[in-house]
Amino acid sequence: MTPPPGPSRRQVLAVAAAAAAAPLVAAAPARAHAPAQPKTYDLTVLGTSDTHGNVYNWDYYKDAEYDDSRQNDVGIAKLATLVNQIRAERRGRATLVLDAGDTIQGTPLATYYAKQEPITTTGEKHPVARAMNVIDYDAVTLGNHEFNYGLPLLNLWIRQLGFPALAANAVNATSGRPAFLPFVVKKVSLGKGAPTLRVGILGLTNPGVAIWDKGNVEGKLRFEDMVSTAARWVPVMRRLGADIVLVSAHGGDSGTSSYGPELPNENPSALIAERVPGIDAILMGHAHAEIVEKFVTNTTTGDKVLLTEPSKWGQRLSRMDFTLARENGRWKITSKRASMLNTNTVVEDPAVLAAVRAQHAKTVAYVNQVVATSTVELSAAESRYKDTPILDFINKVQTDTVTAALAGTQYAKLPVLSVAAPFSRTAVFPAGEVKIRDVAGLYVFDNTLEAVVLSGAEVKAYLEYSAKYFRTFGPGAPIDPAQISDPAVPDYNYDIISGLDYDIDISKPVGQRITRLVHPDTGAPVGDTAQFVVAVNNYRRSGGGAFPGIVKTQVYNEQQEIRQLLIDWAQARGAIDPADFYVPNWKLVREGVPVF
Repeated sequence: MTPPPGPSRRQVLAVAAAAAAAPLVAAAPARAHAPAQPKTYDLTVLGTSDTHGNVYNWDYYKDAEYDDSRQNDVGIAKLATLVNQIRAERRGRATLVLDAGDTIQGTPLATYYAKQEPITTTGEKHPVARAMNVIDYDAVTLGNHEFNYGLPLLNLWIRQLGFPALAANAVNATSGRPAFLPFVVKKVSLGKGAPTLRVGILGLTNPGVAIWDKGNVEGKLRFEDMVSTAARWVPVMRRLGADIVLVSAHGGDSGTSSYGPELPNENPSALIAERVPGIDAILMGHAHAEIVEKFVTNTTTGDKVLLTEPSKWGQRLSRMDFTLARENGRWKITSKRASMLNTNTVVEDPAVLAAVRAQHAKTVAYVNQVVATSTVELSAAESRYKDTPILDFINKVQTDTVTAALAGTQYAKLPVLSVAAPFSRTAVFPAGEVKIRDVAGLYVFDNTLEAVVLSGAEVKAYLEYSAKYFRTFGPGAPIDPAQISDPAVPDYNYDIISGLDYDIDISKPVGQRITRLVHPDTGAPVGDTAQFVVAVNNYRRSGGGAFPGIVKTQVYNEQQEIRQLLIDWAQARGAIDPADFYVPNWKLVREGVPVF
């Protein structure tokens, strides 16, 4: 918290001079009166981020209210209740509401209105636009997932909003001009008789879009460095009269990136605060972290910049409170602080529920459609460290799709390998009826299927890179499956390959763990010059996760969504039987001995 300013040196000297000049009166010694403190005003800024298509407090994969081990709730409807409570508590005093991005992807509700009944075809208002318009946000920043469904859908969604969408560092690839609104300067009333406060809000999206959604933005948009973009626009906002400047940034504060140096920093919010003068506070997103309050000192001005990040999915609401006063005819922040509110303390807002009720009901009906019958229960609980049938199901479908598509081409005789990641630790296909929600719970991302040609050496390098997911366990060290992976590597950046047999030795250092890589039919070692077609999702093929060798020209790319391919394969057969696709081909070992 910034302490309130004390009296100035000039004020102190003036009081001292007045006291010295006063006549001495024995009966009543003179008193020096402290200068009057300036009148203060207050501004509250509420922040949401990474709601990821959650409107209702609903788990579409379980067909039940959302719940987790921490008793979190989710959804914009819960956030709306907190926002309304704070607005009521403040009785009309200045309150702004911002969002730091990743709003229109992440649930079957969001997917349904992008894929099954796309708003670009029907013209229907997007459910997230409906929900956010009820809250009446002041601005939203575009997150990287806003680009997942292509620019036409994104642009239509922006037009459906009743407030501005910002992304200063997304520029036209040809002209270099901003492709979206970079910032807004809002005039805010702080009360009767108070001069107007001008609040500048700068939006920064994530540069990783250039990799993660390359197919949607390449040749159309360029994504510039968030720090340099802030340094460019903050002075402009100040010149245009912004009394305070807020940044809504879709990037965390770690200063690290999940990709290489070919793109600007993925999580530079602390660097922005440190290096760009003139910023008062930053609402962060992207990292899904809960950061209640953090102060970063700007190296140029010495000012403390307030940072906060409200977790994910609508579980938390950030609240920033500013106290302001007039000083030399200008507004000055005299104190600032942040706090965090938990949405599990309130009920859902009925107005938001009503606005999205029909779309929610249609989505629930869709995901509960039966696609096939499974002969046994298939679980992903152990898929990170054991070869399991449920991941082989993904790889079987991908292999079949690419193999059929390449029949009759120059690649038809090459072996087809397939890559899949354990996206979910909770995914289950029950024995008996398998529904769309079960498949969606296994394949949670809206990826499409692609394929490239890799050499044997490239496949081995790819597997070595993937194997860094595991911690190193020396001889005799206990191995707890719950602690087997490096927490710095997310599950979605660990890939399993079908089509070759291999061992991962977790007693060895990173880069030396693939101790056996052989052809399954002959057992012969894979040669460096061998050629393979590798089926892979578009995120990975575009460079997501920075896997080596995979960013190259596709030999297959029909824009088929992998989740839908899984559904179609199961529906066509009517049955999901591991005998049709489960081929154990990899294992974890320690000094050559299987771990499990």
